[in-house]
Amino acid sequence: MTQRTLVLLKPDAVRRGLVGQVLSRFEAKGLTIVALEHRTIDGEMADRHYAEHVERDFYPPLRAFATSGPLVALVLEGDEAIEVVRGLNGATDGRKAAPGTIRGDLSLSNRENLVHASDSPESAAREIALWFPALG
Repeated sequence: MTQRTLVLLKPDAVRRGLVGQVLSRFEAKGLTIVALEHRTIDGEMADRHYAEHVERDFYPPLRAFATSGPLVALVLEGDEAIEVVRGLNGATDGRKAAPGTIRGDLSLSNRENLVHASDSPESAAREIALWFPALG
């Protein structure tokens, strides 16, 4: 089933010059880039994106990180794209992510873990509408 999913290449991926390498992994898998934008977000946008986490203890540092510099937001499309992208990304904690995944190969952090991806069709629809209203 063809799906769309939102992916964020977080400020650490941009700062470390990994955008091209990460994008190439998605493209090599056969996913199509439907939309892509380089931008810096403010606290309000971070709060809207991470709405389910705003009241959690770990959120203030996550918010500060998400707003710390430019990121790349994109929409990918392909067969089972949500599950495929999450598999390519690897476990949230880069220290525990499997080798061969983006986080497993390139991250040593739980917070600065390079990428975000929608975790369900419902999240993908909400996040795509938030980041790319013309596609939502």
